[in-house]
Amino acid sequence: MNSPLHRIATTLAVLSIAVLLVLSIVYLGDKSSGPLEDFFRGISGSVSRLEEDYILSKRSESRAKKLEWLAPIKQDASLLKKPSQLLLGTYDNQAIPSFQPIINLEDSLDTTFPIIHFYSAWGSKREQRFPIEAIRAISTLGSIPMVTWEPWLNDFSEDEIPFLKNKEDRDKNGLKDVSEGLYDTYLIRWAQEARDANTTILLRLGHEMNDPYRYPWGPQNNQANDFIAAWRHVVDLFRLEGASNVLWVWTPHLAYGYFEDYYPGKDYVDWIGTGTLNYGTVAPWSQWWSFDEIFARYYEELATYEKPILLAEFGSLAVGGNRAEWYSNALKEFPKRYPQVRALIFFHNKNDATTTYQALNWYFIDDTAILDAIKTQFHTW
Repeated sequence: MNSPLHRIATTLAVLSIAVLLVLSIVYLGDKSSGPLEDFFRGISGSVSRLEEDYILSKRSESRAKKLEWLAPIKQDASLLKKPSQLLLGTYDNQAIPSFQPIINLEDSLDTTFPIIHFYSAWGSKREQRFPIEAIRAISTLGSIPMVTWEPWLNDFSEDEIPFLKNKEDRDKNGLKDVSEGLYDTYLIRWAQEARDANTTILLRLGHEMNDPYRYPWGPQNNQANDFIAAWRHVVDLFRLEGASNVLWVWTPHLAYGYFEDYYPGKDYVDWIGTGTLNYGTVAPWSQWWSFDEIFARYYEELATYEKPILLAEFGSLAVGGNRAEWYSNALKEFPKRYPQVRALIFFHNKNDATTTYQALNWYFIDDTAILDAIKTQFHTW
């Protein structure tokens, strides 16, 4: 079965399926929504699974085998509500459509990430449906998927969501519309597919909701109580659909405070998340901050929620200081200094165009000084 001829035949079959998929989607366009779209998504998922199987087969030791200890947690989400150890993970913007860049980073750090993070937006576009291919691929690799789920309301079409406001008015009080059920058709389908994924999922919904400058679901458009009502409504829908495999990650922006005003309540939150990115001197509004300056002064307040803490975006740019030193100091005696932090997710983005006019590079896989600094601290834990 592993002969060269068999591998060539398999490769040609996969390529043929992929070509047919692309041609069909291009030809059908938006007409492919519904059952036909689901059919093609199924084919896409098959291609994805073949790809991940190929990656795994080429490794001397199966990545999934290294993470066998995680299997019970993947099948029982309740075990992840009080994890006994610090879990590492990463987001890598190059990991689409293949997760090979994440495996490369793991190899460079001599570790295996239990959590793989990616971003998904709300909307009616094909790529904004439930990301089943990515979820399956991450699960096949042995890890737990973490999804940052962003409520971009302007991407919905009236064909899917009746009675939508005009796009220019949709963000204003948009979360109130969410809480009142306007987007339930989309949310229920997402919940059903999340349930049927049959793996634990960390879902980071509407992050940095207290930031009045960046995202349309922030306080420039919505009241804090509307955020809470929308959050609870979404969680309740998932529970009604039996999606108990989904754990909810609430992630305020540290710098903008008012945490309590936006907290949905202990019965609606499983993890407390936060971003800890050092932008250095890349912009007039930023300066070189150590990790402790970014996070330490907020740790005690976050710990009062008595939930495990997750650092959803951990990283530093190079402009303005010594990055290797930044990572080394951040990770030094980390589990001892921050015992309630139970997950740390590297932000490994080579082309981040979400914050400044210029694309920012958070990549460090080619920087041996940073890799050595991180590995040195890992070995002391």
